Amino acid sequence: MCTSIRFTDNSGHMYLGRNLDWSFDYGQQVRVMPRGFHIPYSFIDDATAAHAVIGMCIDYKNYPMFFDCGNDAGLAVAGLNFPGYAEYAEDPVDGKTNIAAYEFPLWVAATFSTVDEVEAALRDTVIVAKSAGEGLGVSLLHWIIGDSQRSIVVEMMADGLHVYDDPVDTLANQPTFPWHMENLRTYITATSDFPQTATWRGAELKPYGAGAGMRGIPGDCYSPSRFVKAAYLNANYPQKESETENVVRMFRSLEGVVMIEGASRMGDGKFEKTIYTGCFSARTGNYYYAMYGDPSIRYVSLMDAEGASPDRLVVPDPRRS
Repeated sequence: MCTSIRFTDNSGHMYLGRNLDWSFDYGQQVRVMPRGFHIPYSFIDDATAAHAVIGMCIDYKNYPMFFDCGNDAGLAVAGLNFPGYAEYAEDPVDGKTNIAAYEFPLWVAATFSTVDEVEAALRDTVIVAKSAGEGLGVSLLHWIIGDSQRSIVVEMMADGLHVYDDPVDTLANQPTFPWHMENLRTYITATSDFPQTATWRGAELKPYGAGAGMRGIPGDCYSPSRFVKAAYLNANYPQKESETENVVRMFRSLEGVVMIEGASRMGDGKFEKTIYTGCFSARTGNYYYAMYGDPSIRYVSLMDAEGASPDRLVVPDPRRS
C-alpha cells in the first residue's frame, strides 16, 4: 500500500512525495537517468530521453523501473498499488500509444514537461499488461502526476483509461479516486482551529487543548483512512519558503500516514510497513529519501548526472540532508 501528496512552496516550486508500503524490500535503489539516455519501449519506437530523471527504482539491466521520479522540467510521477481495480489491456491496441505498465513512470518523466502535456497524450494512450522480463509480474497500479500548477490521477480499469484532476493533491490505494473524493465529504466539519468553549444548559464545557477539531479524522492504516488524513494534513499545513522547510513538511506529513511494523498484517500474514519515504523537489532537482530501518534523510541530485555518459544510469553518492 502507499500514500502520496503534492504541494508547492510560496514561490510555486513543486514537491511530490510518497510512502511505499509493503512487507519486504524490492531491492530498490536511487538512480539518475541522464538526458539522452536510450529508452527501449515494448510497443512504441525506442527513444532518447528528452529529460534527465531521478527517483527510486529497480535497476533492471540498466533500465530504471521507477516507483516514483521527477525530471529536470519539474514534472513528477508516483505509482501506487491499485489491486482489484486496475485492469490493463492484454494486447496493444491499433492506433493508440501503447505503454507497458512498468514503462509508464519513465515514459511520463522522460518525455513530458508539464501535466498538461501528459494529459493531452493520455487521450490516445493505452496501458498494456506486459512485464519487464521473464519471471517478473505486472504490478496493478494507479498514478499521481504533478507539476507546479496541478496534479492528476491516472487509473486504467476495465472500462478504459481515466484521468482525473486531483484538487487535494493526494493519492492512496483502492478504491477509485472518485470514491475517495466523495468520501472526503464525510469530514467537512474537521478543522485545525482551536475549539471554542460550549455551553450545555448550565454547564460550561472548555476544551482540553488543541486538536479537538480533528476528532473523526481517521488514524488507521486502511487506504481510505490514509487518503483522508493525508488530504487533511496537506490542506492545513502552512505554506513554507525554504527547501529545508518544505522537505520537513513532506516528511512530517507522510509520517502521519506511515505504516509501522506490527500494526497491520497482509493477507499472507506478514506485517506491512513503510519501506521508504521519498520526496522530489522541483526547486533543486534533489530527491530526498529515508528507509524504514534508517530514518535519517539522505538526498541525491539531478546534477549528479551532469556530464555523465547517456549510455548508463548514474549511481549517485547520497548526502545527508
